[in-house]
Order: sequence, then C-alpha cells, then structure tokens
Amino acid sequence: MFDFLEGYDILGAFWTTIQLTFYSAIGSLIWGTLLAAMRVSPVPLMRGFGTVYVNIVRNIPLTVIIVFTSLGLFQTLGVSLGAKDFTAINFRLAVLGLTAYTSAFVCEALRSGINTVPLGQVEAARAIGLNFTQTLRLIVLPQAFRSVVGPLTNVLIALTKNTTVAAAIGVAEAALLMREMIENEAQLLLISAIFAFGFICLTLPTGLFLGWVAKKVAVKR
Repeated sequence: MFDFLEGYDILGAFWTTIQLTFYSAIGSLIWGTLLAAMRVSPVPLMRGFGTVYVNIVRNIPLTVIIVFTSLGLFQTLGVSLGAKDFTAINFRLAVLGLTAYTSAFVCEALRSGINTVPLGQVEAARAIGLNFTQTLRLIVLPQAFRSVVGPLTNVLIALTKNTTVAAAIGVAEAALLMREMIENEAQLLLISAIFAFGFICLTLPTGLFLGWVAKKVAVKR
C-alpha cells in the first residue's frame, strides 16, 4: 500500500517545515515584542507606527506577503538576505515573510497581556524612579508573557500550519512535496491522510505541552 512513498523524502519535507516554524517563531517573538512595546509607548510616533503596522499586516493575506518577498524583494530589488543559491534564498525570504506576518498577531497577544498588569504596579515603578523601558522590561513584560502563553501557543500552531504557504515560492516543505506526490501518484486520500497526520504530530504535542506550561506559569491575582 505504501510502496509509492519510495523516492519521496517526506521526513526531509517536514524537517524543512519545522525549521521554517522555529526560525519564524523566534523572529516573530522578537519583532512582535518590539511592536507591543511600541503600541504602549508614550512616544506618539512609535505608537502610531506600531498601530499602523499591525492593522495593515494582519489584514493582508499571507500568500501576498510571501509572494512579495520573492517577486518584490528578491527579483525586483535584489534582496537575497546573504544567501547565494535559490533554495537558501527562498527559505530565508519565506522566514522573513512569515515573521513579518506572525509578529502582528504576537504583538496583539502580548498587548492583551500587558493590559492585564495592574496599573498600580506601573505607577509604583515610576514612583521609585524607573523609566518606561525599565518598567516594561522589569515589571510589565514578565507578567504579560506569563499571562499570554495560551494565546501565543495558538499563534505558534497557526504559524506551523501557515508554513505551507511557503510552497508558493518553491520552498521544499511538506505542502510542496504533497502537491508533487498528488500530481504523480493516484493516491489522493492516502497522501492527504499522511500529511495531515504529520501536521497533527507537530501541532498536537506542542499545544498540549504549552497548555500545561500556561497553567504552571499563570499569574495568580
């Protein structure tokens, strides 16, 4: 029944999916945190930039962003992100696009966590001489992260599934291999079931583990 799988590197495709998820998650967490800081910043220019970025990017289809990184950044502007071969260029561009898109959702999740921090703690921090950056870094963000592990888990699971869009620019991840196998083999249902099972194996343990972490680190008020 599974003889048709010979010659297809399914594990390699899912490994590429894992790499896309990992690097995009790290980038999204960093950029999303900076955006969240901008959204609550006392500086109007930074606050405006964060608001405009989030409202625009999260309302653009991810496919458009991914295709733009290839057609707009690489083919038009020559941006290769330090890579030389097309495989590495497309991979890095896909990470950039996924990061730019996902960070908007990370920002909103973090901002909701920031809003749960009691105002009295912020005022107390200012009273003892802490500036905005110190208050955010030492008082607000540690509590905000603990309160939004659940929402960030949902963002991570969505990111894992969104990596399939990278196939649009030729990144050899799971969705691209699945499309190739469907075109070459007369096993549509079986191939779909294999790849669906693969994504379940990636997302379900992640959701269960981070759900457990969310309960352990939740801020008790």
